[in-house]
Amino acid sequence: MVTLGASTLAALPENVARPGYDRSRVRAGIAHLSVGNFHRAHQAVYLDQCLALPEQDGWGILGVGVVDSPAERAKAQALQSQDGLYTLSVFPPNGEPACSVIGSIVDYVFAPADPAQAVVRLADRAIRIVSMTITEGGYNIDEKTGAFRLDAPDIVHDLANPEIPRTVFGLIVAALARRRAAGIPPFTVLSCDNLQHNGRIARQAVLAFAGARDQGFADWIGANVSFPSCMVDRITPAVLPADVGRLNALTGVEDQAPVFAEDFIQWVVEDDFCNGRPALEKVGVQFTGDVKGYEQIKLRMLNASHLMLSYPGQVGGYRFVHEAMADPRIMELLRTFMDRDVIPLLQAPADMPLDRYRDILLARFANPAINDQNARLTSDSVSKIPVFLGETIRDCLEQNRDPRRLAFLLAGFVRYLGGVDDKGQAFEPIEPHLEAADQALVQDPDPQAPLRMTMLKPFALEDHPGFVDSFRHHRQAIAERGILPALEALLKD
Repeated sequence: MVTLGASTLAALPENVARPGYDRSRVRAGIAHLSVGNFHRAHQAVYLDQCLALPEQDGWGILGVGVVDSPAERAKAQALQSQDGLYTLSVFPPNGEPACSVIGSIVDYVFAPADPAQAVVRLADRAIRIVSMTITEGGYNIDEKTGAFRLDAPDIVHDLANPEIPRTVFGLIVAALARRRAAGIPPFTVLSCDNLQHNGRIARQAVLAFAGARDQGFADWIGANVSFPSCMVDRITPAVLPADVGRLNALTGVEDQAPVFAEDFIQWVVEDDFCNGRPALEKVGVQFTGDVKGYEQIKLRMLNASHLMLSYPGQVGGYRFVHEAMADPRIMELLRTFMDRDVIPLLQAPADMPLDRYRDILLARFANPAINDQNARLTSDSVSKIPVFLGETIRDCLEQNRDPRRLAFLLAGFVRYLGGVDDKGQAFEPIEPHLEAADQALVQDPDPQAPLRMTMLKPFALEDHPGFVDSFRHHRQAIAERGILPALEALLKD
């Protein structure tokens, strides 16, 4: 195998595409905070294509690691040793995978090891966009009040130690303060997370943090920094240890940090950048004045359907998404959910017909080559459920629509929190934002107690007897018969 690095690009196997540009000429113009698999299979891919265009070599990526964990430290070491290079294998539903080396990440810093240096790099005039993928739960918004949590321990640390920040908000604000003091124009802050109005939420978080330091400085940020919203889409599974060997065998490249994804990819961006942007429209990115319609469709159809399939999938004993999708009961649940509970409530942009999008989604979920894990879809459900299902739940309650499938989803979520599937196999629910009080409600003998969980309080579900009755019914059916027989009964009603 060829060991991956800048000096070995010419020796790559013929089946692996290499960057179509001279990387020695590329300079970082974008800094990306938290360089996860999704970023490397999505935004970095678009930029890799963009760098091959004339006069775009100032738009390479400076990767910035943010989370201090053994896995993130290993990834930082891998990317640094490989000169920022990694392989991407794209698997279509049918046919052979396409393999390439992505070269758009031209530098990488691990902020937990040297936060002061990370601030210096973000303050560099060359950086004109700071993008981020920090997950739906990463914006530090209090679920009860909707306000930015200034009392979170890492935020308290960053306010007291502004030059050695731990959080993305501390990094962004410290860098903007340096730029303002030096007369350097600010950068655009671009959230790429699965949140509706993600630009507005990023703006709220950054301004709240900056205001706690200096309200005048926060006002300057509000007047000068752009926070465009965007919608991102590509199914990118977690890379398990076994996947590393499998992907390297496929490419013939010794890569410490390979990624893989489906062949579908989409990026819709609000065209509001305060300090320039790359010509991404030339490589398939859609720029628009309003991304709201695209955001709603993605969150309420794709992301919500991921949750709808993941609980019966995981609790029913399926570990992989395509296995769950091969169960006709789960396939019918998703189609019915989208047809009856989601599509009638959406206003679609003209270039995104919903029936066609639904069929594309079902085919993407069923792709057996992806090996996407139900555990990835269920992880951090406490953050995902309000974001992905919130508006659908509100519309259902306000319009007195059929609540059964939404109640079934929440009953499945509660069952999933037990950590044992219907075959008796244990699994670990990954719920970093599940509070002890909410866990106690899951264990409460009152079957409707979980409807009082913090994340569900804004919906006041206990004020809706029809929803409560359906939720109680599904909890009992799942407990007595198992989640898949309970689903089968739901589909027959």
